[in-house]
Amino acid sequence: MDQLIRGAVVVTMDPARTIHPGADVLLRDGAIVAVGGDAAAQALPGALVIEAAGKALIPGLVQAHVHLCQTLFRNLADGLELLDWLRLRIWPLEAAHDERTIAISARLGIAELVRGGTTAILDMGTVRHTDAIFAVAEEAGFRLTGGKAHMDHGDGLPRGLREETGASLAEGEALCRRWHGRGLARYAFAPRFVLSCSDGLLAEVGQLARSLGARLHTHASENRGEGAAVRARFGLENVAVLHRFGLTGADVALAHCVWPGEGERDLLRATGTHVVHCPSSNLKLASGIAPIPEYLEAGINVALGADGAPCNNGLDGFLEMRLAALLHKPRRGPAAMPGARVLEMATLGGARALGLDHVI
Repeated sequence: MDQLIRGAVVVTMDPARTIHPGADVLLRDGAIVAVGGDAAAQALPGALVIEAAGKALIPGLVQAHVHLCQTLFRNLADGLELLDWLRLRIWPLEAAHDERTIAISARLGIAELVRGGTTAILDMGTVRHTDAIFAVAEEAGFRLTGGKAHMDHGDGLPRGLREETGASLAEGEALCRRWHGRGLARYAFAPRFVLSCSDGLLAEVGQLARSLGARLHTHASENRGEGAAVRARFGLENVAVLHRFGLTGADVALAHCVWPGEGERDLLRATGTHVVHCPSSNLKLASGIAPIPEYLEAGINVALGADGAPCNNGLDGFLEMRLAALLHKPRRGPAAMPGARVLEMATLGGARALGLDHVI
């Protein structure tokens, strides 16, 4: 059935950022067919008509960093900084998941996201039961790009999360072949972060992802303690380590990037790597405030994400937009983050990070 949305103020993310006052939008077979003009005349008989006069119609929000596997952990991990938060709360909770609880967590998370206007995400699962997340997204008709977390190295990993390198990569490949391009699903290889991955895994995962046409998604430079641990292991800053292993580029989304080292902003720009700003998460875990205006001025694509429910206590894309708009004003002045730029980050910026800006 055609759907005709009538009379809305239609806010677009086209190259001219056109706003159509009092326009109609026609949808057919899951795609936008026409905006304004003769959209109503093109509607087939029996179309579902939605009267939207006096309302604004915006693109669906795209959150480029989410952990659906953590939705059930909301409010269970307060008052901790990142590394303690992971080791004492999140990793033991993730290790306790089974296929049923992962499915429940994903279903609840997707319901919250859709209700809040988010229509596509880049998700990082836990180590196990990733099929269940994709199956729930498929059932919901939700646009999911995601993949299992890879974790084969580091201190404090529960037995249920620690992997053998070859098995971890083989499972990622099997999941990618099963889900990538199936309906609205797309796959992203997700080495969790540098500290939970061996050199061998970091060296191989990018090559594997690119051989299969998949995306890459990881955390970087979220917390000062994490950065210090990375420097102690490699003698390099976090993004520089990822670059050394081939984990930068236009097919890579790096969550957080709160504490870039010297020259790393230029590295992100030169490689076309996407940065995902997660303001609520960075505030709750006391990680810091990412230098987003500087990234934008450097020409780096920035997207938004709520991260996981336990480092946010919500998955609200509008809250992330509000915080992204306000956080930088004390340092950069009241015009630091115009609303139009923040809406772009929440929609087109996310679509770029997912490699879907030519589609949505």
